[in-house]
Amino acid sequence: MIVSVLLFAVGFLLLIKGGDWFVDGATGIARRFHLPDIIVGATVVSIGTTLPEVMVSATGAMLGQGAMAYGNAIGSIICNTALIAGISVAFNPGPANAKTMKMPVIFFFSSAALYCVAAYLLGQFPRWMGLVMLAIFVVYLILNVRQGLKHPDEVEEEEDDGDAKPRTLLMELVLLVVGAALIAVGADLLVEHGTIIAQTLGVPETVIALTFVALGTSLPELVTTITSLKKGHASLGIGNVIGANVFNLVLVSGVAVTLAPFEVPVGKLLFGRNASLVLDIPLMLIVMLLLCVPALTRKKLERWQGIALLCIYAAFCLFQFFV
Repeated sequence: MIVSVLLFAVGFLLLIKGGDWFVDGATGIARRFHLPDIIVGATVVSIGTTLPEVMVSATGAMLGQGAMAYGNAIGSIICNTALIAGISVAFNPGPANAKTMKMPVIFFFSSAALYCVAAYLLGQFPRWMGLVMLAIFVVYLILNVRQGLKHPDEVEEEEDDGDAKPRTLLMELVLLVVGAALIAVGADLLVEHGTIIAQTLGVPETVIALTFVALGTSLPELVTTITSLKKGHASLGIGNVIGANVFNLVLVSGVAVTLAPFEVPVGKLLFGRNASLVLDIPLMLIVMLLLCVPALTRKKLERWQGIALLCIYAAFCLFQFFV
């Protein structure tokens, strides 16, 4: 048990560092070939920060642990919105760019509707649905890049570090390959030992995936949000959260379902029904509505939203472990 906990923690660290190196290497290579910053940000960086979720969910699905893939996607969205966005809005409320938020919000709820069809009507995630999700991801990516090229002034770019030494092409390739390898190894450790811990403690795999695994794979978004707060760019953190949520539904779930279709797992019961259908998916939609509706209608984010989201996340975690 102690060994599994240590290896579970090592898996977290490998995911974080691997994701960081992968993004650094991929971004460096892309810019070396003079790709526009918006394309780099909307493709390489966005996909790179979502790779931990992709690898964990894909690994879980291929090992026949659909609960890990399923719980990680939903849990990451709840964590991104209620915890990470909650922190940002609670500490730095302010105006929201409704124009740039509109497209990812539309894609999120459209994808969520498809997710609900699979969960509530079909009771499973068939391979064709995974392919549809990946197609939605490609369309979203293309539209995201087009919007950025049309309105470059609306895209907040990452500040360059003037003191950083330029890397050679070989260094960037090494970062890319080693980063991808660390992500793969970290995901494998996380899934394998998360499952062992869950079985030892008698905790359903979905609970581990909805909480610890989801929080661990969401750390890149958490770091981005905290960094954005320090630099006074809270809206950048919020945009990153909403974009990551879209990726969790269509890329993370799409890859896992396409590789290994699975049935909706049953972790625990609530009111005699699958708690995931009664609580987890509805809560995923509720926290996104709480974050997005006031931002789109009133064009600002208020402190009460952040406090409410943080309270919801705390209650969600308490329920998972004590009810």
